[in-house]
Amino acid sequence: MQITKDTRVSEILLKYGDIADVMEIFGVERVGKYSLRMFLAKALTVEWAAKVHKVPLDEFLAILNRAIVKKQGGAQ
Repeated sequence: MQITKDTRVSEILLKYGDIADVMEIFGVERVGKYSLRMFLAKALTVEWAAKVHKVPLDEFLAILNRAIVKKQGGAQ
């Protein structure tokens, strides 16, 4: 899966699990229920999340992609 500015956060969570540690870097705090996080993430795109948290889009994409590679054990 290639992460782009139009990728929905929910797609990332479904494919790679809850990469909450990465989201917390950008101020997206953990929520008590994973289902609530998924509900909120359905409408949230990577681009919108970057804007809301005032993080440059290219930096946000790079960090997300690094987190995914790390979660997969270094393999792509």
